[in-house]
Amino acid sequence: MVTDRYGNPLHECTQETAAHLDRAVEALLHFKPEVEQAVDDALRSGPASPVAQSFAAYLGMLGTEPGEAVTARQRFDRYVAGVDVLSLPVRERMHLAAAGAWLAGDLHRAGGLLEELSLVYPTDALALAVGHQLDFFTGDAVRLRDRVGGALSAWDADEPHRGLMLGMYAFGLEESGHYRLAEEAGLAAVELNPRDVWAIHAVVHTYEMQGRVSEGIGYLDARRDDWARGNYLNVHNWWHYALYALEAGDTDTALNIYDAALHNDDSTGVAMELLDAAALLWRVRLAGAEPTARWEALADAWAERADPPFYAFNDVHAVMSYAGAGRYGEVRRLIADRRRWLAQGSPGTVTNRRMTAEIGLPACEALLAHAEGKHTTVVDLLWPLRRRLHEFGGSHAQRDALQKTLLDSALSSGRHEAARALISERIGLRPDSSYNWSAQASLADGLGDAALAAVARDHARDAAAAAAETLRLPISRPDSITQSDV
Repeated sequence: MVTDRYGNPLHECTQETAAHLDRAVEALLHFKPEVEQAVDDALRSGPASPVAQSFAAYLGMLGTEPGEAVTARQRFDRYVAGVDVLSLPVRERMHLAAAGAWLAGDLHRAGGLLEELSLVYPTDALALAVGHQLDFFTGDAVRLRDRVGGALSAWDADEPHRGLMLGMYAFGLEESGHYRLAEEAGLAAVELNPRDVWAIHAVVHTYEMQGRVSEGIGYLDARRDDWARGNYLNVHNWWHYALYALEAGDTDTALNIYDAALHNDDSTGVAMELLDAAALLWRVRLAGAEPTARWEALADAWAERADPPFYAFNDVHAVMSYAGAGRYGEVRRLIADRRRWLAQGSPGTVTNRRMTAEIGLPACEALLAHAEGKHTTVVDLLWPLRRRLHEFGGSHAQRDALQKTLLDSALSSGRHEAARALISERIGLRPDSSYNWSAQASLADGLGDAALAAVARDHARDAAAAAAETLRLPISRPDSITQSDV
């Protein structure tokens, strides 16, 4: 019987197809673009392979690109129409069921099926990796942690890919708040595999969530050759670098990174990169800058996509771009389109319907209100959602753009009680964040407490200076970041 590299049996699969699938899994775990060719090779050599067909379906969904999803759905439907699915082995049946559920828009069912599969086949790396991403897309931090944590004991210590599982586990630990354990797991994973960009990303998240800006900058700099180019995650990790620069009070470096890595004339306009671009510019805007020309170019890129209702998380970032560019008519058109779609009761988009109705649309409306200076409206919209934002996906770091929007509007509208609570929460978690102390100073100014404002400004200045010192180290050279670096 033909098996994959982990010893899992492969139905309707030749040795050649198995080799292509192993190569595809390897590339997927490293976020390498070669995954696409490897899956194509597996389909070409083994078109009857249920795992190859499921892998192709997953790949069509992972980028959150509506057009790729349509193509994947058509290919998958042609395949299952000619297969007696009930006669297949259980692993193949469950992969096909999970792929079909995701293609039909039910992300939660797809993730649940893959978790069941992992109970029986805990070394099915494809099931773990895809399930891990589904947990991320649905904002399920506990399952993001436990899906991989529950399988780790089945992986032999001498299996080279166990370190890659450890890197995924690190991200799940971080998103569920276990920062010390997450850092330990992530550092261990990178020690085993220096080019594990997801593990590097997990470590960076632990520093971000604790406000350990200097360490985050130093870590990214020290490993730049491992993460900064040649993988699907490089733009996102540059985004993290830019967030650190903002915490250091260095908007110029953040925008330099934006121009070199996040969005420029050579950008391809894929959703995952446009998300990071919008999220960074919105934070720059909240910091008091108005990168107008960049907003216009980014809004054009989102408009060119003309996405149908597909993933509410993407819609929110498109609205950031339109609102930042002052194109309020486009914001209103997107919101109206999503409302019509919800009213139609369209089938086949189970998860995104709830995400859009309960989180996405209120968030879009709040971003528009913020851009229009209607800060009381922003607070009214976002305050009830502030502990539910995870329900439409993404990470804590990504969703923090909305949390900061809420705080900014609470301060701007004189909602001092709300602002005090929000700032207190933030300082408790990140006592060394210059942003948090700057917000505290703004609140103190609003309350007429000059002494508290002075103390808060001192804390903010000290935190920013510590981070800025790391940016000035010779290894960083942030002023010389160009497109050749990415």
